[in-house]
Amino acid sequence: MRADERATPPSPTTTDPQRHSAAIPGLVWGFRIGPDGTPQLLPDDAPLDFEPGGCHWLHFNLADKRSQQSLAEMELPAPARALLQSKDTYQQMHSLDGCVYGVIADLMRDIADATEDTGFLRFVMTERLLITGRYQALCAVDTARRALEGGHRVESCAALFEIIVHNVADAMERIADDVFETLDRIEEKLLSDDTDDLRQGLGRVRRTCVRLHRHLSGLRIVLHRFDRNDSAALKPALRPRAGKLAQRLDGLDHSVVEMRERSRLLQEELHLKIEEQGNSSLRVLSMLTALLMPPTLVSGMFGMNLRGLPFAEGDGGFVLALLAMAVSSLAAWLFMKRIGLIR
Repeated sequence: MRADERATPPSPTTTDPQRHSAAIPGLVWGFRIGPDGTPQLLPDDAPLDFEPGGCHWLHFNLADKRSQQSLAEMELPAPARALLQSKDTYQQMHSLDGCVYGVIADLMRDIADATEDTGFLRFVMTERLLITGRYQALCAVDTARRALEGGHRVESCAALFEIIVHNVADAMERIADDVFETLDRIEEKLLSDDTDDLRQGLGRVRRTCVRLHRHLSGLRIVLHRFDRNDSAALKPALRPRAGKLAQRLDGLDHSVVEMRERSRLLQEELHLKIEEQGNSSLRVLSMLTALLMPPTLVSGMFGMNLRGLPFAEGDGGFVLALLAMAVSSLAAWLFMKRIGLIR
């Protein structure tokens, strides 16, 4: 059974703030990172000791009500604990009393892979402890977990936070690559006049681009602001390279904005093609109507039940009436061609 699927039974915690049970209620997984950066997954029954020189990463399922009790027992600044336990859906990043805390966006995941839906990761980071929490399963922290399980070393909690943000960018970049390939296919079909089902595809692409831009722009603004205002006053172990992270997000967001504009232009071109097809159909229908109006008039005249109608007494009256209808239709066609209605 996967670590993020385990149901951790509740167990009492000690009153010592430096020692907790590893089987913390609501905990999804936990890692101890040694002084040399070597990660070790915490077993369910092992105690959580904050030994000198090391740090820990605790990841909570905030949808589990028991996690609220576990977080309440940890020594954290009140604003950081309140934000960690909140349901705020806007991205932010703050520093207070040697602690960095905030909310960042991440893509949700299902059993198979990442989805285009967005969730939010809440975090509190000190020099020796990184606490993260989520209400839905997210991609970035799961990728970071698998990297640590594979033996990837990290120097500090700030370095681990950088890995998580890079994973957020990687997940959104994969979605952006899929969007780019989709736009290429749509453009190819549009140029070949194969416009079937393109409107729905373009609408989905634009919606994805808008979502990615909204969250990427929010995250990069948060990182730029943190790097400008708060980063210099922090210790190195609490100082993520926010400026470098923001620069990567700047480039990715620029690409997403370009794809959004490209999808808008393709959608406008598609609408023009649909309008042209509609106008062409209406033109054909109008010409057919104009060509059939004179024969209809002739047939209506011969259908009047009055004396003195031509060809009423002879045997060839029907043939002559058909000939008159054909001549009137031909005359209408020649007239429309002369004035330019038919090219």
